Amino acid sequence: MSYRIKEIYFTQQGEGSNTGRDFVFVRFSGCNLWSGKEKNRKSAICQFCDTDFYGTDGINGGVYSANQLIEKIKSLWVSRDDNIAVVLTGGEPLLQVNDELVAALKQEQIYIAVETNGTLDAPDHIDWICMSPKANTEIKLKKGNEIKVIFPQESLDPEKFLLFDYSEFYLQPMDSNKYQENLNATITYCQKNPKWKLSLQTHKILGIR
Repeated sequence: MSYRIKEIYFTQQGEGSNTGRDFVFVRFSGCNLWSGKEKNRKSAICQFCDTDFYGTDGINGGVYSANQLIEKIKSLWVSRDDNIAVVLTGGEPLLQVNDELVAALKQEQIYIAVETNGTLDAPDHIDWICMSPKANTEIKLKKGNEIKVIFPQESLDPEKFLLFDYSEFYLQPMDSNKYQENLNATITYCQKNPKWKLSLQTHKILGIR
C-alpha cells in the first residue's frame, strides 16, 4: 500500500502531554471532516482547522510505501535521543494508517503517536493516541491516552468525554479572531473543572513548526 503524505519534518511537540518532546511529524493528506479546500470550509463538519493537509506538495511530501516512509523518518531524526518517535497526524491520519504501517514502524522500534478526531478505529500497537473530538461527529475511538478538546465548540460538552477510557484531559483555546476570548474561557473552564488541563500551541508562540 502507498500513503499520501502532505509533509514530513522534525520538530518538538507543541501541544498537550508530549509538549517539548522530539518527534518527526508525518502529516497525512486528507480528512473526513473537511476537504482541505477553503471553498468548502463553510459547509464542512469541522470549520476551524488551522492546518494545511490538502495534497502532497509540502516539505518532503509525496506518495510513499511503508519502507520509503520509514527511511525518510530515519533520515530526518536529529535528536540526541536514539529512540526515534513519530507523530502521525493530518488531516485525519487514520484514513490511511493501517496494520501494515504500524507493524513496519514497530519492527524498527519507532515510538508511534497519533493525533486523530476519533471518528475512526485505530490499529493496535500505537503507543500514544491523542483524540481531539469535533462537534456533531460520532466518536468511535473511546479508548486511548489523551483527549484534547479545542474550546469552545458549539454543541460540544467536554464533560461527556470524561466517561471515555483516557488518562489525560486537555482543553486548548481555539485559534481564531476571538483567540483572547477563547483563551479566557478555556482558563476559566479549567479552573472550575480541575480534571481538565490547559494546552497551548507553544510551537506557534515560539515561532517553530
